[in-house]
Amino acid sequence: MKLRQIDAVQVCKEFEDVLVPRLKLSVLERAIYSHLFRHTRLAGKSRLRFSILWLANNMGIRGRSVRTAVRRLIHKGALRLIERSNLGHLVEVTLPSEVCAPRVNRTGTTAQAKPLLNLDEMDFMRTRDLRQAIHAREGSVCFYCLRQIPSRAHCLDHVVPQAAGGSNSYRNLVSCCLDCNPQKSNRPAEDFLRELYREGRLSAKDLSARLRALQDLAAGKLRPKLSSAEDAARERR
Repeated sequence: MKLRQIDAVQVCKEFEDVLVPRLKLSVLERAIYSHLFRHTRLAGKSRLRFSILWLANNMGIRGRSVRTAVRRLIHKGALRLIERSNLGHLVEVTLPSEVCAPRVNRTGTTAQAKPLLNLDEMDFMRTRDLRQAIHAREGSVCFYCLRQIPSRAHCLDHVVPQAAGGSNSYRNLVSCCLDCNPQKSNRPAEDFLRELYREGRLSAKDLSARLRALQDLAAGKLRPKLSSAEDAARERR
């Protein structure tokens, strides 16, 4: 996707005059955002993969402080975390106008939008609303066998088992039926899907689609929609 051209001077003004006071960015957060902005949007790119060590060395700051500041920038919506792995952080640098885009309220006046939710930092087993968001994402269909399941006969499964280090991220949780959950157990999801194919419970086309869905899930492409109730609960914390 081709990025729109930006007015660097205008972005810098919006950053200092709007984004910094609105998000209450610290000096270190400001410096890190500016550094990543220079290596992405000013270079015509939206994303950058970097390691904390690389960033710390570039800025001459301790790695622990840099890691904390990056997490805060992600939480505040100034950065969007796409992927975090042993290769580093893959992030999108959000322009000030994108973080603080105006919205129209019921009175017809404009108000500033809140920073984007950072789904990658959320524990989707923590509340009922978050668990329901995973079920809703699958549309009442078992992620593994594709069988339609009633609302009271489904459960959540960790694609990578917790015993193997799997998290409660939306990237690692799927809605499945009460049969598939114990049958999969702690096996790799790919192996279980192939077993369903051998048993005739999935067609070859279904198997290919399920394996692609696993890849999309790990890449963060299957993002659940959060309810207004969960948004309100987040605001109270």
